[in-house]
Amino acid sequence: MKNTDTAVVFIDPQNDVLCESGANWDAVGASVTENRTVENMERIFEAAKAEGYEVFISPHYFYPTDNGWRMNGPLETSELETHTFARTGQLDLTGFRGSGADWLDRFKPYIEDGRTVVASPHKVFGPETNDLVLQLRKRGMQRIILGGMLANMCVESHMRHLIEEGFEVTVVRDATAGPRHPVWGDGYQAAIINYSFFAHALLSTDEVLDRMR
Repeated sequence: MKNTDTAVVFIDPQNDVLCESGANWDAVGASVTENRTVENMERIFEAAKAEGYEVFISPHYFYPTDNGWRMNGPLETSELETHTFARTGQLDLTGFRGSGADWLDRFKPYIEDGRTVVASPHKVFGPETNDLVLQLRKRGMQRIILGGMLANMCVESHMRHLIEEGFEVTVVRDATAGPRHPVWGDGYQAAIINYSFFAHALLSTDEVLDRMR
């Protein structure tokens, strides 16, 4: 890993999936706590800034007009019903600060430092609908350190698409977390299985930090 061609990419570092008051905490809280997801993401943020790595955020936002969608899977339906990542409009930040769509407070110094690249929002799970790949290509990035939320949804979808785009992807196994559902199962464990099959590397935060230095 070199800071000249390796990027840190975090998916959805937002309150609704990482904060105890978030809309999805009942489903993801146990996994976030067990993995120390927030703490590990912060360690990577800190190392990236100290070592000169480019950092990219791929956020998830829903606007009022998205309520007009006529076909949704079960997860999309749940997100719209719980107002997960909800904003008042594309150009309207009314009520954004401190909302479920806002960044986790402890991440704001890293994301809002004027150097972190915040891509346009992905609208379902993967980056096909935003400009993340363009932003990475424009900066000559070839390798990705990937983490964030949720493990088996947006993170896995980003991993798969970035691999298809020709990037070398390392997933940080304890800088992500997943939901647990009484019928659907453990999303984190499902993701770890797929990461093992697809990612170029599946490492712990400690291992990633060693390689970044």
